[in-house]
Amino acid sequence: MSSPKIPVVIVGAGPTGLAVATLLAQYGIESLALERWNDVYPQPRAVHLDGEVRRIVERLGIGAEFDAISRPALGLRLVGPDRRVLAQFDRDPSGGRNGFPEANLFDQPELETVLRANVSRYPAVTLRGGAEVTDVTEELDCVRVDFTDRTTGHTESVWADYVLGCDGANSLVREVIGARMQDLRFEQRWLVVDIATTAAPGLWEGVHQVCDTRRPATYMRIGETRYRWEFRLNPGETASDYSDLTRLWPLLAPWLDGRDDERPELVRVADYTFRAQLADRWRGKRTFLLGDAAHLTPPFIGQGMGAGIRDGANLSWKLAGVLRGELPDDLLATYEAERKPHARSMIRLAKLTGITMTEGGELGNQLRRLIAPRLHLAPGLTRMITEGESPPLRRSHMIAAPRLRRGPTGRLLPNSRLADGRRLDDVIAGRYAIITAADMSPADRTVVEQRGGVVVRPEADTELYRWLRHHHAASLVVRPDGTVQSSGGNLSALCASIPRFTPSVRRARIT
Repeated sequence: MSSPKIPVVIVGAGPTGLAVATLLAQYGIESLALERWNDVYPQPRAVHLDGEVRRIVERLGIGAEFDAISRPALGLRLVGPDRRVLAQFDRDPSGGRNGFPEANLFDQPELETVLRANVSRYPAVTLRGGAEVTDVTEELDCVRVDFTDRTTGHTESVWADYVLGCDGANSLVREVIGARMQDLRFEQRWLVVDIATTAAPGLWEGVHQVCDTRRPATYMRIGETRYRWEFRLNPGETASDYSDLTRLWPLLAPWLDGRDDERPELVRVADYTFRAQLADRWRGKRTFLLGDAAHLTPPFIGQGMGAGIRDGANLSWKLAGVLRGELPDDLLATYEAERKPHARSMIRLAKLTGITMTEGGELGNQLRRLIAPRLHLAPGLTRMITEGESPPLRRSHMIAAPRLRRGPTGRLLPNSRLADGRRLDDVIAGRYAIITAADMSPADRTVVEQRGGVVVRPEADTELYRWLRHHHAASLVVRPDGTVQSSGGNLSALCASIPRFTPSVRRARIT
């Protein structure tokens, strides 16, 4: 090995790669992010983040910047072929259990620009564009990454303690570790249309899902002058059949009241194949898969990009703890154990939503008219769509969950306001925490604080206190990612179970 090791090499600097690089930097972990493109990819793709992921965006330090380029959606409407409302799931744009709007719409190139500017504030991160990774090889105690400078053609190699494959659906990293995508039996071809116009359609400011076997569609406003439509393509159709506004107009006109006096600007039209896939394994020995390299989710519940950012939030603190010698390296096995079932659950929900929208012929349309108004009675679906609470994590070495999943363990703690006005995430700040309504001895508090943790005692009139009571929990151990690790009545035992994990040690430099 002719050059010093880098703690982490990240292959791919899209939203997932940039997010995990930032989170690692906040723990003082150096990383090199290799991205084949020199600049932000200019075409819009993802357009939605939920409230849980918005919390991670806040942790990245770009909350205000994200709010400036995004808009909260009012919820979700299921509508029939005639666009009559079948069911409506409302979301409070001022925020709910996560402290932020539960549906956030944005333009992906704008978000990536903000993420790149933010990562440049962290000296621990090196972002190198125009770098085409050609091979990843796990050696005895490190990983070699070979890449080519796309400008000069010069080939280089670097060595890392760990490699994170954030390189998308056609992942090279997935290929070299021998992982394969499992087909979860969903594949549809859709036309994606982005337009810009100052003539607002005047439609409800939420996401519209058209349930129609002949031409299912999705509509949403993603910016002040930006709009997104998605239409399922019929057999034999391609994007070239809709290459300009004249050809698109039969699809758009019903949404724009047939007006053609002020036609919009066509930003992009492309066809995509929506798939449901999950990698059979998410790691080699020192190599991990994140984002689209590990899972592909149909877009019907807007979880594609968010799943990758969730991956980064789950893995980053564990990897930091291992690299700093504070946590055992077998802890890294919990990444796949926790994230893979969660991703599978979200893919299944997206797949179910897509099938509900599109299948069944005319009989399906009739059934939808009967069933859709009653969907709000399904508690799991309502929790996800309106309250922004995704499924709890499964049992692992870091989730002491009971077999019956009725308690708080594995759940993401609500980002409640405390009595002093601060939100819980701001108090925990990437550390371990004890949340308790009970009196704590000075000795127990000292144990927590000496190990880098923080103690939060919610007052009786706060939302967090009511959440504890609702889950019949006296005290909790909460991980740095905000997930409840364990609960119980023996407060001293819970305090003693916290590992030594020092707080975030690096903050962004002021520019």
